[in-house]
Amino acid sequence: MKAGWEVKPLGEVLEVQNGYAFASKQFSESEGTPIIRIRDITAGTTTKRFVGPFNEDYVVKNGDYLIGMDGEFRCNQWQGDDALLNQRVCRLREFSDALLPRYLYYGVNKYLKDIEDVTSFTTVKHLSSKSIKAIEFPIPPLEEQKRIVAVLDAAFEGLTRAKENAEANLQNARELFEATVTALLSNPSGEWERAKLTEYCEKITVGHVGPMASKYVDQGVPFLRSQNVRPYRIDLENVKYIDQGFHGELAKSKLSPGDVAIVRTGYPGTSAVIPDDLLDANCADLVIAKTGPKLDAHFLALLLNSDYGKKLVAGAAVGAAQKHFNVGAAKEALFDFPPLFEQRALVEKLEVARSQLSELENFGATKLTDIADLRQSLLQKAFAGELT
Repeated sequence: MKAGWEVKPLGEVLEVQNGYAFASKQFSESEGTPIIRIRDITAGTTTKRFVGPFNEDYVVKNGDYLIGMDGEFRCNQWQGDDALLNQRVCRLREFSDALLPRYLYYGVNKYLKDIEDVTSFTTVKHLSSKSIKAIEFPIPPLEEQKRIVAVLDAAFEGLTRAKENAEANLQNARELFEATVTALLSNPSGEWERAKLTEYCEKITVGHVGPMASKYVDQGVPFLRSQNVRPYRIDLENVKYIDQGFHGELAKSKLSPGDVAIVRTGYPGTSAVIPDDLLDANCADLVIAKTGPKLDAHFLALLLNSDYGKKLVAGAAVGAAQKHFNVGAAKEALFDFPPLFEQRALVEKLEVARSQLSELENFGATKLTDIADLRQSLLQKAFAGELT
């Protein structure tokens, strides 16, 4: 520990105020006083209000420091209007003159994450105010705290701008790619044919629908689910497996190279072509399209993944709450199809653009990772007394 620094339990230098258990039956969408629930802390806005009397001691002000006590343990500075402190949210207040609140804010999340990592849970992790008070926190002289905060404020302002610029560049590249795809797909020539998808496919069916938990094995036949289908690619990370016997029973949902796997629920229409090296696979709750002689599988994936195609899929999807792109909807969906040679030319042309976009996305992702790593490095140095 650097000379002049102390380590003290947070309970000695601040107060942890637990939220009040306001009766949920008195919550309202439009009337009463805004009330902060865990989900509101990061957003800085509330979605519920409380109708009834309350103690002013539970009114949170803009700039107060709040911690959600379920799920992810994080301290955030409240950015919203005055609102009530609900149960399972706590507020850090009554800071000692020896502790600068913003200095605490920069450092405390590392300790909260450590608590989160060792907290056991059945459904969701719970944090107690006792655990927060017990955190042994490094406290330098007040002037050093002010210096650290000033350095971190300036550095993080620059990192935030860099992050926003990187994200904006990525978004601009994606929008340019989508605009190019939409322009090519939404202006059919005279040789294009508007037809139902079923007219261009040999078969459209659905993957296995039913309970699966007891059927999974450690190794065997890859069993794809919605999360394994990404735009234009099959992602085998966290893939499940079934044995050959069960695979044989599910003949209808077997996948072959060249099939187009289409997500039904969540992000309906998201599609990928089964690659040549995935020789044996099966699936659950996916639409499977086996293209006919007039339809290139990669063109179908391109069509369905495009913003233009997503709008067509959305129009064909069914369901009141969560939309489903089921087999019936897939078969009846109307698309504009160019001749096969033109499909392949479009796929080749857009593959170049998609490859360039992928390179930009990889570069952007690396840059964002570097920014996050630099942020953590600065925090580590600051609270080890090594920030110059």
